Amino acid sequence: MDFLSSKRFITTSLVILVILNLTLMGVIWWQNFVSSSCQTVEVTRYYSGSRPPRVELELTEKQKTEFRKLRKAHFRKTMPTVRKIVELKKALIAESVKPAPDKQKLAAFADSIGQRQAWLETNLANHFHELAVLCTSSQRDSLEKMLGNIYHLRYQKMSSWRHRAPGKYNREMKPVAPPLPPEKP
Repeated sequence: MDFLSSKRFITTSLVILVILNLTLMGVIWWQNFVSSSCQTVEVTRYYSGSRPPRVELELTEKQKTEFRKLRKAHFRKTMPTVRKIVELKKALIAESVKPAPDKQKLAAFADSIGQRQAWLETNLANHFHELAVLCTSSQRDSLEKMLGNIYHLRYQKMSSWRHRAPGKYNREMKPVAPPLPPEKP
């Protein structure tokens, strides 16, 4: 009897073909349905040349120790206020999504957050002054550049959404200058 026409060979070949076919269908299904739900990260910006050069303060060991102490004290002092701001923002959001939010509560939350933010900024300015007192005049210049770079990058990132391609959320957004503070008599 011929080997290619035997029942055992034909059955084995059919089973192998069915297994290969099911495997191929599984791979195609995986590519079309499962892998599309697993999002990959796409690099949209490269920061290699866009960051300003890092400014070094060239502190002495004593200055480094004092800097660390001042920073620790500053963060310990401001952390309760930051936590309270987060708490107030949660309450503001909870009140604002109600069907009939209380406008007075919203205003009170916003005012309280604003007062705490102002206190934080004042405290931060005082902290920067304390750091500057520890520095020599050339170190103060470097410190000013470093702090300027930090806040420039922070606010640049916050406003970068305006520069993205027009889309659903920023199509009609135009940069608007902040209102001037009211004049005091």
